[in-house]
Amino acid sequence: MTLAARIALIAALILSIIIPFGYYLIGEKNKGRYKRAIGVNVFFFFGAFVLASIMMFAGPNVQAADAAASASTATGMGYIAAALVTGLSCIGGGIAVASAASAALGAISEDSSVLGKSLIFVGLAEGVCLYGLIISFMILGQL
Repeated sequence: MTLAARIALIAALILSIIIPFGYYLIGEKNKGRYKRAIGVNVFFFFGAFVLASIMMFAGPNVQAADAAASASTATGMGYIAAALVTGLSCIGGGIAVASAASAALGAISEDSSVLGKSLIFVGLAEGVCLYGLIISFMILGQL
């Protein structure tokens, strides 16, 4: 990948973050702006994804792969797998903690004796993030 292609890819990724966020902050104050902000974000994300895919596969087509190149590809995929495991488990854990914690606060406000029981559910939701992090360390240990 050439330097210009890398700069274009990085610029597209940065713009895919800045433009929807700016649109969200500056846009008019109604319920439709959330849907438009998500739509713009999805458009730029998948646009950058398509651009990255084209750049990745647009190189010279070499049939005989070198051992170092295949090892480097496997290492790169391992790093991507570790990042996905950590990121997706933390997103799932965050969603679970948000639901469990708000329900726990509501239950505690009505009856303070359920504090211990509700903390167990919040802790289980946080455990999802920790399991993802452990799996990520196991993947990185194999590289």
